[in-house]
Amino acid sequence: MREEAIERILLGGARQYTRTEVAELSGVPEERASALWRALGFSTQDDDAAVFTDGDVHALRLTDQLIQSGILDPSLATSTARMIGQHMSRLAESQVHMLRDVLAANPELGADERQLTRLIERLVPDLEALQDYVWRRHVAAHSVRLLTAPDEDLDERPQVVGFADMVGFTALTRRATEAELVSVVEAFDSLAAEVVAENHGRIVKMLGDEVLFVADSPVDGAEIALTLISRADQEDGVPSLRAGLAYGRVLSRFGDVYGSVVNIASRLTSVARPGTVLADLELSAALQDTPGYGLRPLRPVSVRGYPRLRSAALRRAGLESSSETLADFTAELLGLARNEPRIPLEPDDENRKIRRRRR
Repeated sequence: MREEAIERILLGGARQYTRTEVAELSGVPEERASALWRALGFSTQDDDAAVFTDGDVHALRLTDQLIQSGILDPSLATSTARMIGQHMSRLAESQVHMLRDVLAANPELGADERQLTRLIERLVPDLEALQDYVWRRHVAAHSVRLLTAPDEDLDERPQVVGFADMVGFTALTRRATEAELVSVVEAFDSLAAEVVAENHGRIVKMLGDEVLFVADSPVDGAEIALTLISRADQEDGVPSLRAGLAYGRVLSRFGDVYGSVVNIASRLTSVARPGTVLADLELSAALQDTPGYGLRPLRPVSVRGYPRLRSAALRRAGLESSSETLADFTAELLGLARNEPRIPLEPDDENRKIRRRRR
């Protein structure tokens, strides 16, 4: 009974229509309605299962109106639904976890059905209003940046793509408690969101121990990566970071980014040392004459898909990287990977003595 009451509040009504009925009521062909339903992330329902509500009818009708008016391309309707479904599913899951924590801290709420339903009735409109506000602000920000760009390809344009990940996170997961891992991830997510926003970038997605971001200008991309590295070293609770940057034409579709620039940035991150930022040749060239940055060309490395990937170590001008020891520099010249053990380079006095005796 409690589950039905909660569901009725969240869905805006009772489940009462089958798949065929909801298609007929909305005026949307059943095949298209089923494709949109699956794209939103919901499982396929039996023909005779009455699982749809008036809200489903309204949503399908709105979608069809957008298609008929020419706002939404029919060929992109399913892809758009998939993108919305994936993002909203993650948001919904996080909100339900938040509510569960509230109930765990206040068990009397969960025990009283009336109090629980009243809480949800009050909470849902507030969450809707907050989500609507955030969505409108982001639409406004993207509209100013993209819709006013003269004769620019909105889907494929030069951008900086960057990855930054936490060093040693896999090992940390084996020895840390769940609460400790949550604390580390929260601190990293918070740091990434703050630094990327402050430097005019956009987070594409968080990938557990890694953040993928984009920036429109080479300077903004460089600032994001360098600031992330330095801030992580200063803040408690965040492991050392490493980052890789690449610059070029990027395909942006449905909130994600694709192309060789993305792949190169990812590969550079995988070979970067802790506390360092690697930039590809295109970004290095774009920053070459920009005051405030130092670039040191590195030996080509062989990574998946790129047998001789060239890059440069990026740092602020006048600052020596703490990881740039003699052994590190020699390892770069020899093409050694960053995870190989470092052997101190010391004069081999014993061998020199032997050679002298033979002479």
